[in-house]
Amino acid sequence: MSHHVLSLLVEDKPGLLTRVAGLFARRGFNIISLAVGTTEVPGLSRITVVVDVEGLPLEQVTKQLNKLVNVLKIVELDATQSVQREHMLIKVRVDNTTRSQILEATNLFRARVVDVATDALVIEVTGDTAKVEALLRVLEPYGIKEIAQSGLLAMGRGSKSISERVLKNS
Repeated sequence: MSHHVLSLLVEDKPGLLTRVAGLFARRGFNIISLAVGTTEVPGLSRITVVVDVEGLPLEQVTKQLNKLVNVLKIVELDATQSVQREHMLIKVRVDNTTRSQILEATNLFRARVVDVATDALVIEVTGDTAKVEALLRVLEPYGIKEIAQSGLLAMGRGSKSISERVLKNS
């Protein structure tokens, strides 16, 4: 199976996220990542969904999503034609001997420490999936105590925007 990143422009209505997620669940697709937020247009939200599927079933789900009244536009974002970023908080076990090594690794990955305790650091990292996973591999030997991660955020490259296209067609 392969990852597919879908960007949905939707009307900001109660229950829509449940209906969108339900379409994937009914097809037996696992949602790898889900991020929802407001857009530059009042009343519209963007849902970014990462799913593991094969070609034809994804097309069927996309057609069903398009039938939902509050879904205005769906775009599949190719990794080479879009900017894709993850955001993660990582709590790492530290002591006097490991603190400097963890801080050095944090700096190498252009991450930052957002909380300091005597026995732990909370590190914030933003970047593509490979960068985030690489930092996790480096921190793993020190003891990761906790992870909180947002869903993948993605946006097409260039000056075009999906909300702009939808508003022109309205």
